[in-house]
Amino acid sequence: MSTFDISILGATLIAIVFFGVWKTRNDRKLDEFLKGSSNHWGTIGLSVMATQASAITFLSTPGLAYDSGMAFVQNYFGMPLALILIAVVFVPMYYKLELVSVYEFLEHRFDSKTRTLGSVIFLIQRGFSAGITIYAPSIILTSVLGWDMNITVISVGLAVIIYTVTGGSHAVSLTHKYQMTVILTGMAIAFGIVVYKISSHASFVENLSVAGALGRLNVVDLSFDLDKRYTLWSGLLGGFFLSLSYFGTDQSQAQRYMSGHSVRDSRLGLMFNALLKVPMQFMILLLGVLVFIFYQWEKPPATFLPPAMTQAAADQDPSAYQNLEDEFAQNFENQQMALGNYVEAMRSGDSAREEASKLEVRAAGQAIKDSRSNLKDHIALISGEESMKDSDYVFIHFILNELPIGLIGLLVAVILSAAMSSTASELSALATISTVDFYKNHFVKDRGDRHYMKASRIFTAIWGGLAILFALFASMVESLIEAVNIVGSLFYGTVLGLFLAAFFIKRIGAHAVFIAALIAQITVLATYFTNIIEIGYLWYNLIACFLVIVLSLIIQTTLGRNEA
Repeated sequence: MSTFDISILGATLIAIVFFGVWKTRNDRKLDEFLKGSSNHWGTIGLSVMATQASAITFLSTPGLAYDSGMAFVQNYFGMPLALILIAVVFVPMYYKLELVSVYEFLEHRFDSKTRTLGSVIFLIQRGFSAGITIYAPSIILTSVLGWDMNITVISVGLAVIIYTVTGGSHAVSLTHKYQMTVILTGMAIAFGIVVYKISSHASFVENLSVAGALGRLNVVDLSFDLDKRYTLWSGLLGGFFLSLSYFGTDQSQAQRYMSGHSVRDSRLGLMFNALLKVPMQFMILLLGVLVFIFYQWEKPPATFLPPAMTQAAADQDPSAYQNLEDEFAQNFENQQMALGNYVEAMRSGDSAREEASKLEVRAAGQAIKDSRSNLKDHIALISGEESMKDSDYVFIHFILNELPIGLIGLLVAVILSAAMSSTASELSALATISTVDFYKNHFVKDRGDRHYMKASRIFTAIWGGLAILFALFASMVESLIEAVNIVGSLFYGTVLGLFLAAFFIKRIGAHAVFIAALIAQITVLATYFTNIIEIGYLWYNLIACFLVIVLSLIIQTTLGRNEA
């Protein structure tokens, strides 16, 4: 990056962090530090959105669309309904009980061990997710500055720890609205630039037709195949339960709206996300599709992996490496001809010619995909890496090579702002649960706010260190955006089952629901890791929730008494 870009990047991030620290410099109450207080609906809405919209959203999601199209948007189709239910049922109860930890509700309704189980599940899955959200921006700094990946992971993690320890959850909420302003502005600019660049080759509608011919506009899949990750049905059902658990029972999100000035502000903040989250994800995925179209007209690298990953393969077997690159170059030239013929066919109005040209484009596109896969397999063979994914590097490659000076710094600031906002929320929530549900509830019960604030800061640092360790192994996972949702789906259904039983089924008691939750969680993990059956990961949210409720009813009947 140029000096000007680095200046913009540094100024943007420093301004956001210092604002949050300065605004919270007089916070002395434990509740304010752990969950914030008296936020209005606009701040809540942006904070909820920023907590979910991590660097992974703006780094990996366009790459996922580049690689496989827009089917991932179906993941969010159940979210608006889930947010409405949370606003109507969950929020008033949380306010009534004046909760700091959302899992306190489980103790009010059941008992201490059920609260502890919910807290433990949260700590496990959110700890892993925090590691992935630290790893994502490390990809950027590695690509931009050429740093060693491990050093970058540690540096980014330490920066986020310092930021969160200093200001707590209150600072997180206050800075989120400014981070989201930077994020949305930067993504809008990137969208406009890629539209401008592809318009020199064909009209916007013609380019969308090319994307459709190459299978990138697969927004809705009506099939009932359970092994498909994204279908309309998995999005509406599995996505509903995932969103209901994430927004309703995950401390990192509940903290955001439990800090509202009133129940009304919290509800409006959630409705803000119900209206805007799906369109935002759609536009981010569409941005990835447009970047894909840009690289159909303009020659991309044969692989988007950074040079540090590819150089060893090129040096060790230069002849084989060059042959694979030549194969890619030839396939790209063939596709250029096919694309030109397809656009001319569309403009001619000859439907038969257009259909024949579309088949040529698809064949050329498949040839390019195969040649890229062959090259990545060769690199993986030489390097010894099991997984050589490059989709997470697509968008940052576009930013660094196609945007003008000044905007590069802004877009990198966008992704790092998202990383800071999401990771800070996660570390703050992990520290809150560790302090309130374990340290204060089980070990040191009668100390002042100053003592527990100090303990929360220590827990923030501990969880930040663990997240860094998780991040050091994140390169072993698949697409980052999918990895986060897979981790969540393996745990969220069980916790949601606990909360739904607590809210709606009064005859279920503590012992029954505790045993059922343990069985459900073990069943889901065993099914996923042993591949007993092949199903899309979103279905695990529904399966675990269903198991908790059904098994609770069966066990409660067996126990022969009503504990509720």
